[in-house]
Amino acid sequence: MGRLLHLSDLHFGRDRTELIDPLITLCHELRPDVTVISGDLTQRAKAGEFAAAAALIARLPGPVLVVPGNHDMPLYNPFARLFWPFRAWRRALGPDLEPMLDTGDLRVIGLNTADPHVWQRGLIRPAGLERTCARLRAARPGQLRIVALHHPLYQPPETGKTPMKGAAAATTALARAGADVILCGHLHQWAAAPYAVEQNGRLMLCVQAGTGLSTRLRGEQNDFNLLEHHEGRITVTRYATLSDGPVFAADKVTLFHQPDSAGGWRTHLPAPI
Repeated sequence: MGRLLHLSDLHFGRDRTELIDPLITLCHELRPDVTVISGDLTQRAKAGEFAAAAALIARLPGPVLVVPGNHDMPLYNPFARLFWPFRAWRRALGPDLEPMLDTGDLRVIGLNTADPHVWQRGLIRPAGLERTCARLRAARPGQLRIVALHHPLYQPPETGKTPMKGAAAATTALARAGADVILCGHLHQWAAAPYAVEQNGRLMLCVQAGTGLSTRLRGEQNDFNLLEHHEGRITVTRYATLSDGPVFAADKVTLFHQPDSAGGWRTHLPAPI
């Protein structure tokens, strides 16, 4: 059995500090094998914000895999953004923008979609996609193959967000390479559903976290996800701040199964909490 915590869009600099300790306490109680943060750890990529993010990561149950988001590059210093967009990230969080973690049951692969040349829209780089697909194909038999990136592969028009460049082709490539789960954020909205671009193509399970700590809620609560994988099934539990107090509680549980590896993942009815 594999257990994975999925957080996103912490936005230190615009964070609710009263949520930090309850978040860390619950994360330890959930006993994950891996913790993933899918980008936007900071609001303006400042050194102090990265220091706060690093302090949080040090308190989370490890190992922890993180990938950058569009807010993790300088906004008001265009020279730095173009020539060394991830300098502050690397100083605080390490040199690898596309890390990978293996446990007995999980292979988690980071894919960097932050684009220094635009502010909001994401970018799939050919080299990063090729490396990710190779890592997927090299997973051990029985491992759940997970890709973590900041920008969703599909962004509904009503979000007002510009679709990520290269997303459709990347969706097809990742599915064919064997990706089971895509973890993302960016929209500050929760979602979990099977997704494919090709008609009758293999369905990957796309799981989106809202914002774990930010005040930028966009109509939803602060939240994060717990994914549990066991015998061909995945349970996704959303934990959210359901009251005005600084408390996370289980909000929604959804079950998914994979009848056959060629067809990919299917949804069960929501399970009772």
